[in-house]
Amino acid sequence: MCLAIPMKLVERREFVGTAEIEGVQREIGLALCPEAEIGGFVLVHAGFAIGCIDEEAARETLAALAQIAEEGLS
Repeated sequence: MCLAIPMKLVERREFVGTAEIEGVQREIGLALCPEAEIGGFVLVHAGFAIGCIDEEAARETLAALAQIAEEGLS
């Protein structure tokens, strides 16, 4: 099973960028998502942005992942 996490793109340098989630920043590859813009949300899998999504979809996905994690701990 593959899982891609929505992250906000906060910096971009050609085909490399910095994405952030909950204050944690990671360097990611942007070669598969050249249309990604600073301030936008990307789906990150294995260190690469594999698609762009809007902010609403990102927030819904993160909320669902948080709910799954919470239920798995109880």
